[in-house]
Amino acid sequence: MADIPLIRLTRGDAAFAYCGKDVVSVDQFLWDVSQLAALLPERQYLLNLCTDRYRFVVGFAAALRRQQISLLPPNQTPGLVEQLVLHYPGLYCLSDAPATHATLKTVHYPFSTHTAGSAAQTVPLIPAAQIAAIVFTSGSTGQPSPYEKTWGGLAQSAALAAAHFGLQKFPGMVILGTVPPQHMYGLESSVLLAMQGGLAIHAGRPFYPADIFAQLDALPRPRALVTTPVHLRALLSEFSQLPTMDFLLCATAPLSLQLAAEAETRFATPLYEIYGCTEAGQVASRRTTAGVEWRTFRNIQLRQDDRGTWVKGGHIKTETLLNDVIELRSPETFMLHGRTADLINMAGKRTSLSHLNYHLNAIPGVRDGVFVMPEEAGRDVTRLMAFVVAPGLNSEAIMQALRQRVDAVFLPRPLCFVASLPRNASGKLPREALHQLASQMALKEE
Repeated sequence: MADIPLIRLTRGDAAFAYCGKDVVSVDQFLWDVSQLAALLPERQYLLNLCTDRYRFVVGFAAALRRQQISLLPPNQTPGLVEQLVLHYPGLYCLSDAPATHATLKTVHYPFSTHTAGSAAQTVPLIPAAQIAAIVFTSGSTGQPSPYEKTWGGLAQSAALAAAHFGLQKFPGMVILGTVPPQHMYGLESSVLLAMQGGLAIHAGRPFYPADIFAQLDALPRPRALVTTPVHLRALLSEFSQLPTMDFLLCATAPLSLQLAAEAETRFATPLYEIYGCTEAGQVASRRTTAGVEWRTFRNIQLRQDDRGTWVKGGHIKTETLLNDVIELRSPETFMLHGRTADLINMAGKRTSLSHLNYHLNAIPGVRDGVFVMPEEAGRDVTRLMAFVVAPGLNSEAIMQALRQRVDAVFLPRPLCFVASLPRNASGKLPREALHQLASQMALKEE
């Protein structure tokens, strides 16, 4: 297989990253990569825990140059890190934070300023077949599972996305992401899309609405926001006016039409949702306000059998079974009805938790919400419960709105008001965290 360039920007003085008030050129980035690569130990696996997106990219690229594999877990809990140490011999850590894991050899990101000066740098070529990363599922439907990703597959996926969205219209566009680069969506859409689409990255990962607003507003146009429904909803509720964007991408949970339409109006640009999974990577997209159907990227096709829906083509070399309930309209278009693990059957009626979550979060005044099927072994009847963040609303108002949207058998009993939901850094709700929350609520009621 052919070698693939590390990045597609070729002008050495072109902007590659925006780090606070500093603009990092392509030459400076390549210089930083070569300097860090020389500092890395001779090991096979690297746990890249850098929170600054630019430092993460430098570490990811340096590992590629050293033919090392970056591990990208869904969290950094001591228990999961211990499991990684057991399964990946010689694993070490790259971090830009002072705190480290005691069980891991840690290389601290070099904070001394390196200056490339006027020296032109050469963009390195990376073998397409080289294993670039091992990514892990989020744990939202169980324990995290690992999947190997080649550099060729990751690069082709990003190139397909850039072509699919027509990003060649925005040369030099800078991407700000509110999702961590260690997550598959964050890696593909806030890092690789820039590297292989000839775009620039924003180094930060703002979390609070005021920080997202300020950092977006400070960026030059063209500019893009890669975000989640949770961050998008918070931005729209907090500010009456928002910075004009040139590209808006959202993922991790389905958007309501109402939220998507408001975002397009307030940001003055079309909003696209992306569908994908850790196993296959990004697969399809839709403009939410234009219809409910999803369309696959070029050369990617779906088929169905008695086991479910399979995807292959483009960057997906091995046919992969998707863990979602999908209604095919054609090999390239489909309707999404939720996760296979989300399907529930109550009183002979079927739906999915994703469908219920969609309607709960579409209620005006609801900032965040989720349905949960409690683990109630030994009980004759299991009732759905729901957690909601909705300052200013009461239980009756929400229940009345739900009665207009879902069958009465699926109404939550109880409906619990909370200050926030235990979302992880990518905006997802791990199943274990939800069941812990449900258990805590049950104890309070006893």
